[in-house]
Amino acid sequence: MGRITEDLIRRNAEHNDCVIFSLEELSLHQQEIERLEHIDKWCRDLKILYLQNNLIGKIENVSKLKRLEYLNLALNNIEKIENLEGCEGLTKLDLTVNFIGELSSIKTLQHNIHLKELFLMGNPCADFDGYRQFVVATLQQLKWLDGKEIERSERIQALQNFPVIEQQIGEQERAYCLRRAKDKEEAQRNLREEEGNEAKGRSYPGFEGRRYADIRGYSTPFSVESKDHIQAAEGQEGECNQKKFKDSEDDLEFWNKPSLFTPESRLETLRHMEKQRKDQEKLSEKKKKVKPPRILITKDGKALNVNDPKLDFSLKDDEKRNQIILDLAVYRYMDTSLIDVDVQPTYVRVMVKGKPFQLVLPAEVKPDSSSAKRSQTTGHLVICMPKVDGVITGWRQTSKPGESTLDSSREHTNQRSKQIEKLEVDPSKHSFPDVANIVQEKKHRPRRVQSEPKITASEEDPDFEDNPEVPPLI
Repeated sequence: MGRITEDLIRRNAEHNDCVIFSLEELSLHQQEIERLEHIDKWCRDLKILYLQNNLIGKIENVSKLKRLEYLNLALNNIEKIENLEGCEGLTKLDLTVNFIGELSSIKTLQHNIHLKELFLMGNPCADFDGYRQFVVATLQQLKWLDGKEIERSERIQALQNFPVIEQQIGEQERAYCLRRAKDKEEAQRNLREEEGNEAKGRSYPGFEGRRYADIRGYSTPFSVESKDHIQAAEGQEGECNQKKFKDSEDDLEFWNKPSLFTPESRLETLRHMEKQRKDQEKLSEKKKKVKPPRILITKDGKALNVNDPKLDFSLKDDEKRNQIILDLAVYRYMDTSLIDVDVQPTYVRVMVKGKPFQLVLPAEVKPDSSSAKRSQTTGHLVICMPKVDGVITGWRQTSKPGESTLDSSREHTNQRSKQIEKLEVDPSKHSFPDVANIVQEKKHRPRRVQSEPKITASEEDPDFEDNPEVPPLI
């Protein structure tokens, strides 16, 4: 059964930043609350209070709510109107579908001078003869009753007939109280019988299918220990099915049993549903099997590809930057604290809400240089893993980084040497004129300050002729 707690009020005060002392509107409907408590101490500034569809049996602990304007107590177990005199600002009161049979208790609402609307439909008192005229004459500040406006002529007529109507209402009220007392006695008797039957069932645990050993110390033929595990499992499953069938029969019998609409019947229905829910939870816990741990790496050390979160992904080989990029489509609005990334040289593992995603990489990577980022727009997880020089291909031996560096330097040196040999010229095979001695100095040229060496014919070139008429090269 539910109770009004500070945590419950804070959870329903999100619109006020979970601050309860300055709360002006509070909704606590459908919380299985049986008693009104603590609200007048914690939320004194309330103006609107919703408490419909609960199990409240008495109006109490609301007299200090001076600013309360609207109180909704529909679909509860209230039998009498009381303790509302202190709600000075109350303008609307909803008591639809309760168990109010003492119609004379509405006289306590005469102190609420600002009360304009009242709902009493669905109560036993609403079936009394002269019900509306009695309420209209008693509460002269009312403007609306059960959603219908009160006209001036209706109030005048009700005031004229009030003595007769009051006497009729009193007789019907006394008759209802007698019937109600009988219903209470019958409900209490049925409750005692049910508790006695439950106590008997608990005192004989043998009915639950248990087996006991013989007094002499050896097991009887019906002992569970004398059976193997398969037969025990079958027997347990049969007992569960039998119990489930019995519970379904009891449930069908409970709902088909005729009963009066009383506060006790509502409480009984709620307890039956709560018992069903607990039994269902116990059965589900028994059926629940512990899953074996997920195998991510085999005994021989081989990593497996696993995608328990069932996420889309893409794996790209960026040759330009010499790295492998994994794009994992993580849920967009999931908190990053629920993601754990582990990069190994041959595989990458991502735990998403405890579920493993593991992928074997096509090449060896550097875990220390790897990085993981999350997109702020799509929520995807992008893991960049730089590759090392050695490439893993099955069971072949990978080349070491040092050896590959030496080999590449040697090849580079050989290529350079080959290129230099191609550019070399053998002077023994090819002869060229001495450029420095081509131009001869002439004495009649005043502009030459320094003397230039004469150009002599090369002995190696027999076809050379020195023509003095040819001007020298400048």
